[in-house]
Amino acid sequence: MLLVMILVALIAFIVLSTTRLKLHPFLALLAAAFIAGFAYQLPSAEIVKTINAGFGNILGYIGIVIVLGTIIGVILERSGAAITMAETVIKLLGERFPTLTMSIIGYLVSIPVFCDSGFVILNSLKNALAARMKVSVVAMSVALATGLYATHTFVPPTPGPIAAAGNLGLENSLGLVIAVGLVVAFVTAMAGMWWANRFIGKDIALEDDGLPLPAAEDFAELKARYGKLPSAFQAFAPIFVPILLICLGSIAVFPSKPFGEGIVLSSLIFLGQPVVALLVGLALACTLLKSADKRKEFHDHVVEGLLSAAPILLITGAGGAFGAILKITPLGDYLGSTLSGLGIGLFMPFVVAAALKSAQGSTTVALVTTSALVAPLLGQLGLDSEMGRVLTVMAIGAGAMTVSHANDSFFWVVTQFSRMPVAVAYRAQTVATLIQGIAGIITVWLLSLVLL
Repeated sequence: MLLVMILVALIAFIVLSTTRLKLHPFLALLAAAFIAGFAYQLPSAEIVKTINAGFGNILGYIGIVIVLGTIIGVILERSGAAITMAETVIKLLGERFPTLTMSIIGYLVSIPVFCDSGFVILNSLKNALAARMKVSVVAMSVALATGLYATHTFVPPTPGPIAAAGNLGLENSLGLVIAVGLVVAFVTAMAGMWWANRFIGKDIALEDDGLPLPAAEDFAELKARYGKLPSAFQAFAPIFVPILLICLGSIAVFPSKPFGEGIVLSSLIFLGQPVVALLVGLALACTLLKSADKRKEFHDHVVEGLLSAAPILLITGAGGAFGAILKITPLGDYLGSTLSGLGIGLFMPFVVAAALKSAQGSTTVALVTTSALVAPLLGQLGLDSEMGRVLTVMAIGAGAMTVSHANDSFFWVVTQFSRMPVAVAYRAQTVATLIQGIAGIITVWLLSLVLL
């Protein structure tokens, strides 16, 4: 019982230090790792050694992938590729299903681009479509926000799911994580759209900041600022070619040897490694560079990507250190014997991630911390197989989106750019993320009945 009380105290420390004390999650997780080591009475020399190894091991597996994915996202964001993706979806779906169109645009754009940035980029497009289709801005905002949120939480190369996969030993199975993540993310995006439709015909008064709501003219002006937009192939290739290569690499090593055993097999295995696949994606993203001095433009985007990736790398490394400490304590055996009889399986990581997300606001911190916490317990929870680990990432992701409210930066991005009153945002955006999280864990549980 003491072991569990220490664990609860550690989680409470992480939450309180990041919320009340405003301590950076990197330092909070690192401090939690040291506290855990002493609380569980590990030898002092062993504590430092384990923390160093845990920090280095996780970044050795997944650090380069996080950096490359972030740089690709920056290039796509700055080149206007997100606008091209949105217009391509509108051409395919037309304007008959406004909220579905916005959900799918968000779903696609947020695979490489952070959901906060994606919403800011697409805000003018969303408002222009709402005005053109005579649809509530609130409904369109929730549809876009939940579509962005879905792939941001479940699908690599977004850093959160990549870090969680690395913590759970899936760095060589990212193709499977992507494939399952796309399915779970689609269900949660549709759940968000369903809730958005409740507001589609409602005339909700928006906050007045003295400026008119952006309309079609503003979107045309936004497009003009980007200059010549990339083609649909140029916009989508840096995302989907790496995903395709990673998935083909995963299929290539199936025992049935679907691609034979010659040079095709060895080439697909090499190209399907996440680092190589994302380097291919980065090369394709370079075709989006359009200034006169492409070398400087590329350098500036890389610097911006590195600055964006640095906090995520540090949080991921500290999460790996925390997990490494927990792994060598007797906690795993004790919790395993206790939890195995309860049969809660995938619901345990979901509840922990949901508690962390709701308390401290960051989806990435919830993904990293929960995955580090759960990694030593997979055997006892009956999830110590490749598919069990993949579904654990999905369960953590479902918890890490439950719920977005006032302590989440994304909540304020959606609220301020949509001019929603805070009370309306709680009814629309916060409840939507709760529904998404519940839909996500139900989907993961149903998949577990078939796949485990």
